[in-house]
Amino acid sequence: MRIIMPKLGLTMTEGTLTRWRKMAGDPVKQGEILFEFESEKSALEFESPVAGVLAEILVTVGQTVPCGTPVATLEPLATTLDKLGSSEMQASRQPATPRAKARARELNLNLSQLPGSGPAGRIQLADVEQFWNGQLEAGSVSLPPALPKMTPVARRMAAEQQLDPSQIAGSTATGRITKDDLARALPPLDGDLIPLSPLRQTIAQRLSQSAFTAPHVTLFTEADATPLVEARAQLNAELSPAQKISYNTLLAAICARALREQPQVNALFDQSAQGVRLQKEINIALAVDTERGLTTPVLRRVDTLSLVSIQQGYAALIEQALAGELRPDDLAGGTFTITNLGAFEVDGFTPIINPPQMAILGAGRIAAKPVARENEVVIRQMMTLSLSFDHRALDGAPAARFLQRVKQLIERPFALML
Repeated sequence: MRIIMPKLGLTMTEGTLTRWRKMAGDPVKQGEILFEFESEKSALEFESPVAGVLAEILVTVGQTVPCGTPVATLEPLATTLDKLGSSEMQASRQPATPRAKARARELNLNLSQLPGSGPAGRIQLADVEQFWNGQLEAGSVSLPPALPKMTPVARRMAAEQQLDPSQIAGSTATGRITKDDLARALPPLDGDLIPLSPLRQTIAQRLSQSAFTAPHVTLFTEADATPLVEARAQLNAELSPAQKISYNTLLAAICARALREQPQVNALFDQSAQGVRLQKEINIALAVDTERGLTTPVLRRVDTLSLVSIQQGYAALIEQALAGELRPDDLAGGTFTITNLGAFEVDGFTPIINPPQMAILGAGRIAAKPVARENEVVIRQMMTLSLSFDHRALDGAPAARFLQRVKQLIERPFALML
């Protein structure tokens, strides 16, 4: 049977094969990972639909192919048994230690060719090395170096930059090489082109599209977040450590309330129809910084969720984003976006709209500042908010009213209980 590059979500059109987890001739169990690949937005794994033997690999690592393109052929278990007989199939599944299997994969060896010296004929690491040394003595092969420990992002970066990982020292406690280690090893730029990854290309394309298509206007205001800080402390005092509420969760709940009250902001710009489509669901995307670039996973129907459910929903999406396991559907359907740079001690900034959405809220840090209150100077926890909106279909006054409502709910967070 043919194994094809899958199409996961309406927006996925092609995929880049990043790693084969099985080699040609390897037995495969149903549900085992055959290969890893990347869409424009996420890193994914492909599970074998049936048990059998991987007969032929058609797409090599690094190739980008359209969805539906055959990447390999797989002989199902029944077909393989008919061809080889049960005894040969048993040989292809010859038991081996994990270290022997790993070394065999590095050397591209089929374990069914090797005799095992362990109990019940189990193949040991020494058996693999002995067999390979015999090949070396025959002069038919050369020994590849053992691959150093690297993060997936660092491995892709090393391949793109044509760096030798064996010449790079890992900075982690286990010696694992990270993208930062690779960055330090790069020579100074002399004008040579550094190719962008598929995800980085998508980010660049979407940011350019947003900046040059939608006329951005950004409004700024400063909110007294002291009540929000106090409310969060009171809520978290009642919750278990696994349920504690973040500021992003509170901001999402506040924006959901404001979007429900002012639905003209919860809308998408239809470029082809040159109009605005009001959205029934309030689906809020949250900007997440990952090793692979900026992603904006979407939590759906935020206005219907409790604070704990919002916290758990975003926590799961963030974990998947950091692991590179977001699916295309996790990134689709957003109607509004929040981006928070407070953790980086940023006060205010001008966020770029995530098209075709109408607006994006930027949140700065919460910092103690002297402010005037009733003819006195007091210290309050202040927060800068910035709202960028698409002026083609949203005027300044309704955008200002929305931002004003967000500010009011930050300063009166217990209004969310009504």
